[in-house]
Amino acid sequence: MDTLTIILLIAVVLLAAGLAVVLLRQAGNTAGNARAEEAMRHQQMAMADTVQRVEQSLREQERALAAVVNDRLSKSEETTGKIVTDLRERLVKIDAAQKQIGDLSTQVVGLQHILTNKQARGAFGEVQLGDLVQSALPPSAYEFQSTLSNGSRVDCLLKLPNPPGSIAIDAKFPLESYHLLRNVVAGDAAGLLAAQRAFQTAMRKHITDIRDKYILPGETAESALLFLPSEAIYAELHANFGGIVDESYKARVWIVSPTTMMATLNTVRAVLKDVRMREQAGEIQKAVSLMLNDVRLLDERVAKLKNHFAMTEKDLRDVETSADRITKRGERIVETELGEGPAALPPKL
Repeated sequence: MDTLTIILLIAVVLLAAGLAVVLLRQAGNTAGNARAEEAMRHQQMAMADTVQRVEQSLREQERALAAVVNDRLSKSEETTGKIVTDLRERLVKIDAAQKQIGDLSTQVVGLQHILTNKQARGAFGEVQLGDLVQSALPPSAYEFQSTLSNGSRVDCLLKLPNPPGSIAIDAKFPLESYHLLRNVVAGDAAGLLAAQRAFQTAMRKHITDIRDKYILPGETAESALLFLPSEAIYAELHANFGGIVDESYKARVWIVSPTTMMATLNTVRAVLKDVRMREQAGEIQKAVSLMLNDVRLLDERVAKLKNHFAMTEKDLRDVETSADRITKRGERIVETELGEGPAALPPKL
């Protein structure tokens, strides 16, 4: 029951009480009138019954209201607990997300520091190159920071047999000139031309350095690799600076990105596998040649053994023949001694 219903019931009770008071006053004024007294008694009884019913209804409504309030409080407490639990879980997730964002921010700041520092940027390129080489080739096929006969130290030297010979790989990262090129304001023709010249100059210097330092006749292959650890710079180079790419071809310096570097390393791995197979084939041929020689020696020894067996067999037959002759002569001697007449002379051998 809502509050409005309770107020209405209270108003009914008050109205009934007021009516009772009025009736009592009228009854006092007409004390001598028996009919009025009888009516008064009936009114009082009816009023008492009405008041009793109203009180009983109020108690029932109070109990019902208390039950509803308790039920709603219980449900509200349960809902509130669930909301609080969900809120705690969300707060935990928010804290974890904030921590991840903080870690990511730290990593981004670290990457920016690496890319803005020339020495650190070079180390970044070398690390990326090292990861690619180590994931594609066996340890015996490469050497990092290898020193050549001219004193130059190359980032990585792929050890291949002649031809083609060992291939030098050097990581280069022309980030400043590339950023200058990317940050040119639209419509600034002079700024664009200056940025393009700066980028071309940086790339030409890298190509020339690799050609002069890492292509050594009789020691390395006739070509070398320039590793760009950025697909964006590699794409920009081939899209808008074809002349630089042609110059690198003429200098026999092949420019590679992480993707093309992995393809190149897979080719190198196939070459090394073919070399190992040829080496193993040579070993197999050598082993077969030795085995054939052993078979020839075995044939000779078997032939000698057969000769020995043949001679032994002849000796055995001679022994058997001599034994037969001795036996026959003995028999003749015995017959001569037991028979009559002169003994016969033994046959000449």
